Amino acid sequence: MPPTSVAPMKPSAALDSAASWTRLAISLLVAVVGNVGMWAVILILPSVQAEFGIDRAGASLPYTATMAGFALGNFAIGRAVDRWGMAWALIGAAVLNAAAYAAASASGSVAALSVAHAALGFGTAASFGPLIADASQWFLKRRGIAVALVASGNYLSGAIWPLLLTGVLETQGWRVVYLLLAGLTLTVVVPLALFLRRPLPVEMAHQTTRLAALRAASTGLSPRTLQWLLALAGVGCCVAMSMPQVHIVAYCVDLGFGPAVGAEMLSLMLLGGVASRIASGLLADVLGGVRTLLIGSALQALALVLYLPSAGLTSLYVVSLVFGLSQGGIVPSYAVIVREYLPAKEAGARVGFVMMATIVGMALGGWMSGWIYDLTGSYRAAFLNGIAWNVMNLGIIVLVLIRSRPREAVAA
Repeated sequence: MPPTSVAPMKPSAALDSAASWTRLAISLLVAVVGNVGMWAVILILPSVQAEFGIDRAGASLPYTATMAGFALGNFAIGRAVDRWGMAWALIGAAVLNAAAYAAASASGSVAALSVAHAALGFGTAASFGPLIADASQWFLKRRGIAVALVASGNYLSGAIWPLLLTGVLETQGWRVVYLLLAGLTLTVVVPLALFLRRPLPVEMAHQTTRLAALRAASTGLSPRTLQWLLALAGVGCCVAMSMPQVHIVAYCVDLGFGPAVGAEMLSLMLLGGVASRIASGLLADVLGGVRTLLIGSALQALALVLYLPSAGLTSLYVVSLVFGLSQGGIVPSYAVIVREYLPAKEAGARVGFVMMATIVGMALGGWMSGWIYDLTGSYRAAFLNGIAWNVMNLGIIVLVLIRSRPREAVAA
């Protein structure tokens, strides 16, 4: 009796599989722990200011260093992932983060603390853009929600760990908190990273790259040009996004509501952002990344416009929630677009580059809004500046959309 032949599994059957969802769950856990480095400096800022006897601007230097390292790390570690794989990049980043936490806990000056935080930001980036890019490669039909869930790990980390560590901070100090985070990073991230050693099968990479090439060809834009357009759009949307996120507390103080109210509005934004990321992920699986980004960016512009006449407490709470619900899905949409239009083998570097651009936009917008406020004595002009950058972002996304054929023409 001749042996029964078994047909090889199609590449598409391996995508969106049980193994894909298991990898996604592990990636989300890594993101929740790995991203704490981005939020830890915010938690300890008042303690650092009091211990070193410096002003608020000086105490904010470690945060600036963290974001600079975070921006660079998204691109550099993304390239490393393309070459050596996600697991080894995460393990290396975890070791770097643990060393950075230990160095920060032993620092005797703000300058030394800032250097440690630059390294911490760099290592933390492995759990954001590169991890998003890696997870996206294992999905085709559900890529949008996969990207959204991993990206939500960043917000969840900011919501969970400050609450859990506040007691330790109050009783034992920020240096003990950092030593605990060093141990947590090594004991959680490294073992989880070992489960991500399996490389993406070549057949799967070839299939997604083929589909991306068809979409990219429909735009008439080279991969490099499309990447730079997305990066420029990322700067534009995040300059706009940073105005409420960075300055909402100061804005509430100016209006006489106090910093506690501003902090509540910021929390409301972040919670809305988590919901927005998940909803945008589901939407991207139906409409594609470009249309989803266009919707999110348009809603963000509308929310910024609504801030202009809003000076009452209730209206500001409502608008802040609307803003959070509009903007949370914007940054993950860029990762979806990169995966839809650009080669799989370059996903880490290209997603990392665009993520880096969005972080630069946040940093630029936060500074620019403060500069405009110093010039005008009001945040009204800063809101108008954010709206103008948002309009630029909309123009770029519309350009990409109108140059593309209908999404169905290149469907699998």
